[in-house]
Amino acid sequence: MAIYKYVGRTKNGQLKKGTIDALNKTNAIAKLREQGISPREINEAKGLIYKEVSIGRPVKNQHFVIYCRQFATLIRAGVSIVDSTNILSKQTESKALAKVLAEIETELRTGNAFSDAVSKYPKIFPAIFVNMVRAGEASGSLDETLDRLAAYFEKQYDLKKKIQSTLAYPITLIIIIIAVVVFLMLTIVPKFTEIFAQFDSELPAITKFVVGASHVVQNFWWIVLLVLLAAILAFSLLMKSNKAFYYTVHVILLKMPVFGKLLQKSAIARMTRTLSSLFSSSVPILQALTIVERVVNNPVIGKVVLDARDSLEKGDRLSEPFRKSWVIPPLVTHMTAIGEETGSLDFMLTKIADFYEAEVDRSVEILKSLIEPIMIVILAFVIGTIVLAIMMPMFSIYQQM
Repeated sequence: MAIYKYVGRTKNGQLKKGTIDALNKTNAIAKLREQGISPREINEAKGLIYKEVSIGRPVKNQHFVIYCRQFATLIRAGVSIVDSTNILSKQTESKALAKVLAEIETELRTGNAFSDAVSKYPKIFPAIFVNMVRAGEASGSLDETLDRLAAYFEKQYDLKKKIQSTLAYPITLIIIIIAVVVFLMLTIVPKFTEIFAQFDSELPAITKFVVGASHVVQNFWWIVLLVLLAAILAFSLLMKSNKAFYYTVHVILLKMPVFGKLLQKSAIARMTRTLSSLFSSSVPILQALTIVERVVNNPVIGKVVLDARDSLEKGDRLSEPFRKSWVIPPLVTHMTAIGEETGSLDFMLTKIADFYEAEVDRSVEILKSLIEPIMIVILAFVIGTIVLAIMMPMFSIYQQM
């Protein structure tokens, strides 16, 4: 929904000003007329207080998938694109999607193609949606294309959530470990430090380290916090502005033990699934590779995809850059080459995507079973070290008494 400011007159001729919520300008005028107001001037309200605040993507993945499924069903049932868009704009639970669909309906009624209309809203409709819909319009198989898109977005969403759930557990435990250590450094260790000061005895090295760390946390916590925030800010800025740094970070992530393989498999699954979906919808191969490079969200894999596009432009094979890259497994290279030779590249890419999605599932389950005991051991080691650092001088003091 958007907010519109209006100036109009009532049936009695009285001047009236105000604001009204509506999907678009046409909808706002219709609502005002229902209230008996004849609008003379109406404009969308500008300013921060009138904007709907959204974090992340404006439309949730589940709302977009439902939209694709319902749109396909309506088209298959013989409902026109204009009427389908009108129905779905009123039915969807997403305010952002409802607003955009109402605007798209207006454009469709003026004679614009659906693919041209949705291309004006890249924040709602990604490039893969626009290009597959355009191909679907040309081939007369829009309903099949929409079903394929719904399946694609569902798989991508499930894959993303699996990776996030795997990484969320160790991150949560690390935060808990840090919180426990800070609590011990601020409350428990200082009390024992006072006791140690009363006895003029040599402290073990481990105790000196823990007491020193406690002193830093107590007196210079704000410096530690500022340094940490500055490091995070600098890292974020470099990731956004420095392409070489961004690329290097992803190379390091992909070469990490355990988690690197998981990230590699998920990126390959995303790449091959996107390519197979685009090929199945008859999107030109060079255009499809350009879209995949944007969608894959990994500059290392993205560079391989761009190299593959350059290879095809020169008349070479798609699989050749895959063979030369360290990040693409031999299985992907061989199956891609077979697909090129037999003319069944979309089928082979689908099989590769299915295989690596299943590999991600297995890796996630294995990691979940391993992460918990490993993190518990780390927690026990950290807490045990602090306890040992406190207890060793206490034994010495006890022996002196």
